[in-house]
Parts: sequence; C-alpha cells; structure tokens
Amino acid sequence: MFDSVSAAASPISATLPAALVAAAAHLVPRLAAHAAESDYDGGFPSREFDWLRAADLLTGPLPAALGGASLVQPEHTLPLLMLLKHLGRGNLAVGRVYEGHTNALQLIGRFGTPAQQQRYAADAHAGHLFGVWNTEAADGVKLEPLPGGRYRLQGSKTFGSGAGHVTRPLLTAALPDGGWQMLVLPADAQPPTYDASFWQPLGMRASASFRVDLSGLEIGSDDLLGQPGDYYRQPWFSGGAIRFAAVQLGAAEALFDTARDFLRGLGRTDDPYQRQRLGEMAILVESGHQWLHGAAAHAGRPAAIEQAEATVAYANMVRTAIEEVCLRVLQLAERSVGARGLLRPHPLERLHRDLTHYLRQPAPDAALADAGRFALLQTAPAHELWHVD
Repeated sequence: MFDSVSAAASPISATLPAALVAAAAHLVPRLAAHAAESDYDGGFPSREFDWLRAADLLTGPLPAALGGASLVQPEHTLPLLMLLKHLGRGNLAVGRVYEGHTNALQLIGRFGTPAQQQRYAADAHAGHLFGVWNTEAADGVKLEPLPGGRYRLQGSKTFGSGAGHVTRPLLTAALPDGGWQMLVLPADAQPPTYDASFWQPLGMRASASFRVDLSGLEIGSDDLLGQPGDYYRQPWFSGGAIRFAAVQLGAAEALFDTARDFLRGLGRTDDPYQRQRLGEMAILVESGHQWLHGAAAHAGRPAAIEQAEATVAYANMVRTAIEEVCLRVLQLAERSVGARGLLRPHPLERLHRDLTHYLRQPAPDAALADAGRFALLQTAPAHELWHVD
C-alpha cells in the first residue's frame, strides 16, 4: 500500500504479463472448487478477490511506470485475453467482475489526467476494486453542478456488478446540456443505496449486479474523468467486447472439462456418440481460442485506432463467433451428461446457468449486422479484408 506521491517517485517493479497469466491459470482449480459457495442471491466471491489481490492481478492493468504489467496496452492484448479466459474458466462471476475492473483502469489510463492516473493507481495497489456501471435504470443518472466545483448525482444504474464490493465504480452521468460524462465514485466514502432485490437471475448470482441508487451523492471536479462523450469513443467502446468474449470462452472450456470428467466417471468413453460430441466440442473450443488470437493480432495493429470501423467490426465478429461457440458447447454438454449432470450440486448445473445468463450481452444482432455492413462497404477481397493495415 502506498500513496500517490510515492507512486510517482518510486514505481513498483512491474510484473510481466506472462507471469500474471500463469498466476491466473494457477488459481483456476481453487476458483472452481469454491464457486458454489457464493452461488446464492446476494453472494459475492470476496475470498476469491483476496486471492487475486495477493497474486497482483488487481494491479496488472496499470502501466509499468505505476507498478502494473501494462496488460491493457495493445501489444499485451493476447496475455490479457488469456488471463480473462482463465478466470472465466475458474468462476464466471469472478471473470465478469475482473473484466469490469480492467475496463475501468483502461479508461482511466486513456482519459485520466496524470494526477488521476497516479491517484487511482495508488487505490489499485491499496486493494480497491474498480468496475464500470453504465446501464441506466428508468431514472437515469444525472450530474447536477453545484457551487464550488462540486456536483450532485441523481438517479440509478442497474446491473451494477460487484455492488457493495466495488469501491471505485466508474459511472456515466448526463450533464444538463445532454452530454455524457464519466466519473469515478469513491463508493467507500460516498456509498450508494443498493437494491439487491433487483438481482434475482437465472445465473451469475455471485456477480452481485444490483440496482444502484446514487441520488444525493456529491463528488468534486477531480472525480470527473475525461471529456463528455469520451466513454463512447470508438474503437474502445465496442472493441472491448473481445474481453467479455474471452471470459465466456473460459466458461465453455470449463463445460468441456466438466462434461468429459462426468463421462469418464461413468465409464462412457467408448460410446461412439459421446466421442462424436466431445470431438465437436473440442473443435468449437479451439476455434474460440483461435478467435482470441485473431482479436489480439487485430487490436495490436498499428492502424487499429485510426481504422476504428474495422477494429469494431472485427470485435463484433469475435463476440458473435464466441457466443455461437458457447451456445453449441452448452447444447452438446447437455446431451452428453443428460439429466443427471444437470442436478445440483454437480458443477455443470451452475456452469450452465452462469454461461447462459452471461451470454446475454447487449445488441447481439446489431453487432453481427455491423460486421456485415462493414464488409459490404469494402472492396478488398476476403483474404485481405481483416489482415492489411
């Protein structure tokens, strides 16, 4: 733990991205073994995030100069996606909340002032959990200017993942002129009102994605992040879909492993139909893995930011392809294990619920249509469409 002054003067030695990927992979058995313990309404994997803190995973997205591993830099996209995949393989709720933590620190690194980057790096090293709460409730969040450079929040967010545990949520709020402003709320000092009754889902119960009422909370101008509209700037807004796709693929890998273990336990490894299903599942999981490699290569191109439309279209293909991989793996796993494998407390029952719920990301049809729109507007042949700067 250190303050922002010491962070600026004496950066902590950065951990290599590969070491963090290995640390996440090492945690997978423990995450999976304890996942059922927080699988209840209002649950949250608090102990698991203590493990992530101890493994330096909460500081991994920070730049090396601030004691991180620069995981969110384009050249480290593949290690970041592999890390997210491992966490999703261990516990999908952990992967979901960690992806939000990563997203928030990435936005701070991109749009924050140097002083803000120092300040929030110190918070990350002190163990604070970040997140992004963007989905509006009916009474969407508004930012009211007050005298003395202060602001008052009014309104609510829904799907506030990690509610009550995320202490540095990044929010969007409407300004009086209609602009959308990012801010980081010190939720430990200015706690919102959480409505846990909102979150009664099919799966992902441990993500604690409550309704969050921010009405009456006050922040200062130094809590505002970037300029109005920055949150929706492309390719970063839509291009970030590759991160949640990586978490989803991790759960598909866990389904594959769990279904295979179930069949081995029953001595069904010689059944030709089970072999056929496992073969198809193996192809699907590996194809998802290759999509992540493609996503990392595309995000790391020198022209990825300038060619924002191409970057977004590719990310939309990735999320669509991995969604289809996951849906098909779910179906094949169901058929492989039958009714017995979908009974509690078998882990496949929870995995099935969690992945089914987490796959419901916003606007899947629009994402696919956007990829098609981009392809229709191009004249390059198919073999060059995604691979030429």
